Amino acid sequence: MEKLTIAGRPVGEGEPPYIIAEIGANHNGDMALCRAMIDAAKACGADAVKFQSWSKSSLISSAEYARNTRYVTGNAPTLEQAVERYQVTREQHHEIAAYCKAQGITFFSSAFAREEVDLLESLDVPAYKIASMDVNHLPLLEYVARTGKPVLMSTGMATLGEVERALEVLRCHGSGPVALLHCLSIYPSPPEMVNLRMIDTWRRAFGVPVGYSDHTLGTAVPIAAVALGACIIEKHFTTDKTLEGWDHAISADPAELTAIVEGSRSAWQALGSGVRRVSQAELEKRKVFRRRMVARRPMRKGERLTADDVEFKRPGTGIQPDELRYVVGRPLARDVELDEELEWSDLA
Repeated sequence: MEKLTIAGRPVGEGEPPYIIAEIGANHNGDMALCRAMIDAAKACGADAVKFQSWSKSSLISSAEYARNTRYVTGNAPTLEQAVERYQVTREQHHEIAAYCKAQGITFFSSAFAREEVDLLESLDVPAYKIASMDVNHLPLLEYVARTGKPVLMSTGMATLGEVERALEVLRCHGSGPVALLHCLSIYPSPPEMVNLRMIDTWRRAFGVPVGYSDHTLGTAVPIAAVALGACIIEKHFTTDKTLEGWDHAISADPAELTAIVEGSRSAWQALGSGVRRVSQAELEKRKVFRRRMVARRPMRKGERLTADDVEFKRPGTGIQPDELRYVVGRPLARDVELDEELEWSDLA
């Protein structure tokens, strides 16, 4: 199975999970907050921070603004106000990319229109993210593919057939290696709906690396995804869940992201190879934890041993329980006391 390489980091089967802190629009248009989030994601151990490259004009129609649709309730701004406030301008893209480079963390983004692909290309991003909403946006997929960069594509709301068609478009137009991210586009996602077993289904169906884009609350589900073979974890990230905005409430805070990073890598290390080998450390443990033969009663030299004459106790350094059949019927070479450990040299 082909791997991806993102900014020099191999991603795929056999590699540690690649952890993406999805800042998205959580910067709220505030560059000081944005920098603080990048710093926090780096401190938590994330491999990359990801943003969303859209503008007021490229994402939503004027008619939808006029309908005054709201993504969150309460005192939140209108949709038009929120998009205008949370969009990342061209200048801010350059500032974010430069800051990530200085901090030593990979920057890339979800592109939502051709002009944003061009902007990200000017910043030489190492990979592209396709959001779940664009699995059927074939013109955009074709345009991203022509960059030749690796692509991560979320699968929320999509059928197997739609994902198959999207992969075909990407491959036919020259994209780099593609990874799928299993995803449930419900915010927050109820764990009982997540269906992590799809990770293996995507992998077997399409022969590509598969990760998981998480919208559940907490840390358990993304770590479980790694245990089921996810090689990428994408998680919305914030420094404060109470901030105004679309995604803060469902995002991981620094404590949770740290737990996801550490738990995911521990889960990956624990997966192993599937080949049963008893390690040298366990072989040494046998000497302490297993049992050896001891005398159940005092016996004299020359007595022939029966199964009732012996029992087995720790440590496991002498005659083993599964060697009893080689002992029964043999005479003792010396007198032994109650509970005395028996050696092979004690048998005539």
